[in-house]
Formats: sequence, structure tokens, C-alpha cells
Amino acid sequence: MTVDFTPMYASHDAFRRDLERLAAAVAEGRAHTAPVRAGWENFKHQLHIHHTAEDSDLWPRVRARVAGRVRELALLDDMETEHGRIDPLLVAVDAALADRAVELPDLVRALRATLDDHLKHEEDRALPLMGEVLTGADWGAFTGRIRRTQGVRGAAVFVPWLVDGVSAEERGRVLGAFPPPVRVLNRVFWEGSYRRRGYWVVR
Repeated sequence: MTVDFTPMYASHDAFRRDLERLAAAVAEGRAHTAPVRAGWENFKHQLHIHHTAEDSDLWPRVRARVAGRVRELALLDDMETEHGRIDPLLVAVDAALADRAVELPDLVRALRATLDDHLKHEEDRALPLMGEVLTGADWGAFTGRIRRTQGVRGAAVFVPWLVDGVSAEERGRVLGAFPPPVRVLNRVFWEGSYRRRGYWVVR
């Protein structure tokens, strides 16, 4: 099958973008402002949904398709191990934000590097494997898990979050991966509501 990984790549780019914004806020002394804290909380929420769905629904489906293939199974082990390395850094950044700790810049740098290494590894190795072995039913079950977890209220943040700050061309490409009703809801209702949340905004 041909899997449309557009929303997956867009999610990865959004994670990178948010951590760039966090790093900038730390460097500028804005890390403790309400917009930055709100942006950070949304980042953690989106990453939790993304990684939980991969761990519980996606990687097991890929494992079933590559049974007996030692290299591919080792790659999936790596994906899960890398998720485990990210979680303690999220907790550490949380604590450093709460305590206004001097270690915050170093922790944010470590989180950015660790997450980016994982995302690049997934993009270079795991996504091509998924495209090779997953069925339409497999991929539909995974994306359905995310949709159910997000719900309509979550989608109202998730969809505009994906295209926050991207070029017009990229915006059209990402939104084009969603059904027409989602695009209409995003244009008429969700975008404005998302902007009013003011994630990361300098005020």
C-alpha cells in the first residue's frame, strides 16, 4: 500500500518548531510567561498522544508484519528505547521551569537533541519500513486511535497546531491530507480559536 505520511511528518516538524520556540523563550528570559507555559503544555500533550499511539498501536502492528526479521525488530526496539530516553528529559524540563533552575537551558538543549535524533531515525528508517509492510487496515487503525484520543475538541487544537507558522505551500499540502469537513472546520472555527490561545506569543 501507499501510506500518506504527511500528517506524521507535519507532527514531527511541529515538535521541532515548538522546541525551537521554547529554546528562544529561555534565551530571552520569557520561559516563565503564560504563553510559553501554555505552549509547552500543549507540546507535551501532543507528544504524549503521538508516542503513546505509536507504542500501543503502531509498533506492535509493524512487529507483527516483520516477525522473524532480526534487523527490523531491532529497529523497533530502538524506537521504543528512544521514547524512553525522551520522557525523563520532559520531566526534567518541567521541574526546571517550575524551579527556575539555572540548568534549564542545558536541559532544553538536551531535549531538543534527543528528540530530533529520534525523529530523524524514525523518518530515515522506521517510516520506510512502515510504508513497506503495513496494510491499509493497519494504518487506519493507528490513525483512528489518534483521532479517538484527540476527539473533536483535541482536533480543534491539533490541526491548526500542525500548520502553525508554516509556508502557504506547506499549509496547503498538510491540510490537503485531511478530509474536506476537517478543512472547513479548521478554516471557519479552529484556526481563530487556536490563535486566541496565544501559544508561545510574545506579549
